[in-house]
Amino acid sequence: MQASSAMSAVAEEDFLRARFYGLLATLFASPPTARLLERLRALTPDPTPLGTALGELAAAAASSDEDSVAEEYDALFIGVTGGELVPFGSWYLTGFLHEKPLADLRAHMARLGIEPTPGVSEPEDHVASLLEMMQGLITGLFDNDLTPRAQKEFFETHLGGWMPRFMTDLEKAESARFYRAVAKVGRLFLDIETQAFAMVD
Repeated sequence: MQASSAMSAVAEEDFLRARFYGLLATLFASPPTARLLERLRALTPDPTPLGTALGELAAAAASSDEDSVAEEYDALFIGVTGGELVPFGSWYLTGFLHEKPLADLRAHMARLGIEPTPGVSEPEDHVASLLEMMQGLITGLFDNDLTPRAQKEFFETHLGGWMPRFMTDLEKAESARFYRAVAKVGRLFLDIETQAFAMVD
């Protein structure tokens, strides 16, 4: 579920939205590489709340290295018997994995022609997978001329009901250092998306 040349066909605003979804998806799919950390250090803040949060993410990247962030990622999301947080929609919505929200997501994916990524064993309602799907829906990766209304339906059905809460929990997580800054960017971005979708009929 990776976006590619489809990015060039979308409007600038949607291009930026897709970039945010893609960045967050990458950061939640696995710990950032040294190269990605280097790119994050170059982020330039601006006076907006989201711009300020991006500056904090740049500072967090500057004070981190690949190994320390990998250890943090493991403590937060994996662990020996499970991480500090469970980054799956079904868990946040029902308290259990592989529940009705996942079945609903799979049905929605089938209607939109979204296929699971080969070789990925995790359920599709993982935070990274959902963010990546939103990126693809914006860019037209899945060969759909998806209207803002259809994007809104997917967002509100599968992300809006739990992911902002997940980001808030991650900001407060004991093990979070670098990912505290990631969570703040995610929370503010999702809030912007929620407000924008509220104006879509």
